[in-house]
Amino acid sequence: MVLLGLFFSHSPAAFSEAKPLARIAVVDSDRILRESAAIQQAQQQLEQEFSGRDHELRKIAQRVQSITEKLNKKGDDLPDVKRSAMQTELAQLNADFQRKQHEFNEAFNQRRNEKIAAVVDDANRVIQKIAQADQYDLIVQEAVYFNPRIDITDQVLKALAEPGFAQKINARP
Repeated sequence: MVLLGLFFSHSPAAFSEAKPLARIAVVDSDRILRESAAIQQAQQQLEQEFSGRDHELRKIAQRVQSITEKLNKKGDDLPDVKRSAMQTELAQLNADFQRKQHEFNEAFNQRRNEKIAAVVDDANRVIQKIAQADQYDLIVQEAVYFNPRIDITDQVLKALAEPGFAQKINARP
């Protein structure tokens, strides 16, 4: 009898007063980093910023290739002094190329990481604004599986594409 009393004391009316379930959404971070207008503009800016150094590296690589071909084709026919001078020049060009390529890669990767961090910061601010405006309790950025109906990635991409966000990324150092 006591069990029946406990069971019936929790009537459906008592359950209707229960708190609503939490509002949850998901954002696909990888998609943000692939598709956002800000990341595309950052990529274009990086290409422009590093095009001069890239061109210089290509010229050095062409010079190395040219000398290598000459040595391979005519090296045996060249006087020892001339062949030795070409080999020395080739060694110096190779060392210079490798040093400059290493510096280029380091500088490019650092700038790319800075640009990505800026986009991630902006995306996080947008996600927080969406969470507050739409009263989400939890927004997850990485998930093994999620139902597409809770995906707000398109909403974030749209907000990032609004005027002001792309210019802000380009204005950053």
